[in-house]
Amino acid sequence: MRGSVLLLASAALLGSSGALAQEEDLTQLPAPSDDYRPALTSWGEPDFRGGWPIDHLNGRTPLQRAAEYGDRQLLTEAEYAERAEMVEQLEQRYQNEDSSGTMGIGHWAEVSPANRRTSWITAPADGQLPAYTEEGARRSEAMNSTWAAGQVFEWVDDFDSWDRCITRGLPASMFPFMYNNGMRIFQAPGLVALQMEMVHEVRMIPTDGSAHLPRQIGQWLGDSRGTWEDHNTLRVETTNFRPGPSATNIGTTGSPRENDTPVSAEAHMVERFHMVGENEIIYEFTWTDPVIFTAPWSARLEWQRDDDYGMYEYACHEGNVQIRNYITTSRADAAAAAGGQ
Repeated sequence: MRGSVLLLASAALLGSSGALAQEEDLTQLPAPSDDYRPALTSWGEPDFRGGWPIDHLNGRTPLQRAAEYGDRQLLTEAEYAERAEMVEQLEQRYQNEDSSGTMGIGHWAEVSPANRRTSWITAPADGQLPAYTEEGARRSEAMNSTWAAGQVFEWVDDFDSWDRCITRGLPASMFPFMYNNGMRIFQAPGLVALQMEMVHEVRMIPTDGSAHLPRQIGQWLGDSRGTWEDHNTLRVETTNFRPGPSATNIGTTGSPRENDTPVSAEAHMVERFHMVGENEIIYEFTWTDPVIFTAPWSARLEWQRDDDYGMYEYACHEGNVQIRNYITTSRADAAAAAGGQ
């Protein structure tokens, strides 16, 4: 599923010669080009249909930027070489398992070629999530997840929505993870559907000018409405998020504790899908949640077309026993600890 397209994408980020131009500004990413004009559907809308998996972005680029990079959006050539070597070592796990006749994390956790991005977050300038508000910090501390050690599980609502195979939520679902990174776009007159491999959710995005649902109707992925900007850009505005202490789990490399990013009913997301070539979409969004964060934040990812990417059954917890097993084990641990006292 990776193939030559991914190698070409990595080469493009490096530059055709593999060396950085001396005048390159590492604090800026090039603005999406308006030069490309995609084909139109039979009903006259830009045709974005196809497979757009983001598995090629799973090359150890973190959500948040390490402090050592400051305001730089891009790695230097030497830093890129260091990351590429680390990724190559991780990729070797697959071959090591094959040669030893075993199957483990090397087959389960996919790793793709490195790229030069220092973080997926583009704003604030330091590449960090804004500070929580007082209420945001309180809700974050109240979250529970199997991704964090030392959690106690007494009932089903002690798990986050991803644990329960309900949703990974937004904006989390738009970031790469170590597996199940498939994305596919379908279109019909007045509608764009974005199918996601993780949890097999489908975002339904009307483009017919219809109004948002009443604000009291909250949904896990919010209520999205799309409009076409210029000739190559889909703008999507999403509101009506369902609040709760277990609403989202970003989970990608460099996430804060990987399980503690809540969402409120006041959250608002604006996305832009810029098709800048037949096989490339520059995806950008800004997330605003004044209940949780003290400021908005933005991210950008470069998508590559891969119509041959296959999406298979999403077996989240086979037999529907894992939630029960966690609760049973947690209660047994508590009983053992009480008996030891």
